[in-house]
Amino acid sequence: MTEDARTPEDGGDVEAVTRAVLTASRLLVAVSARSLAAVEGRVTLPQFRLLVMLSEQGSAKLVALAARLGVNPSTAMRMVDRLIAAGLVDRRTNPENRRENVLRLTAAGTALVAEVTAFRRREIAEIVTRMAPEQRGALVTALDAFTEAGGEPPAAAPEGRDLYPLGWPDPEGSPPV
Repeated sequence: MTEDARTPEDGGDVEAVTRAVLTASRLLVAVSARSLAAVEGRVTLPQFRLLVMLSEQGSAKLVALAARLGVNPSTAMRMVDRLIAAGLVDRRTNPENRRENVLRLTAAGTALVAEVTAFRRREIAEIVTRMAPEQRGALVTALDAFTEAGGEPPAAAPEGRDLYPLGWPDPEGSPPV
């Protein structure tokens, strides 16, 4: 049987799976866009990604954040300056090396990340409840395999640190944020 003649059920129809994932990704992008619309005017998508990184790491140096974002340190500095002015990020002297500064989220920054994540969780849960239970199980299996194949670490469980990274890879080879 040729690859084109195989059905999605036996895993052979790469084009059908690709179309299904692209369609699902449109839905997920829409959910993400709506969650960020709730904080529109406060942060941009790249700024939110920086907030998520700090939320996951606790604190970080500017150069490390710039590398993980895939931007120049000067671009990251402008983002950070805006986030500091908005009261979402704090800059402190690194206790391990007083010549360096480290960045961390403020309480307001932590709350903003939590607000956006909670919005996404609620909207996705509403969509999932409209699926049959057996479809939910199949979706978990398929998405776990998909994200593993793509090198994305699993999202934290609700009782853990509730973060949903945006998934751009780290150019230095460490796990994605």
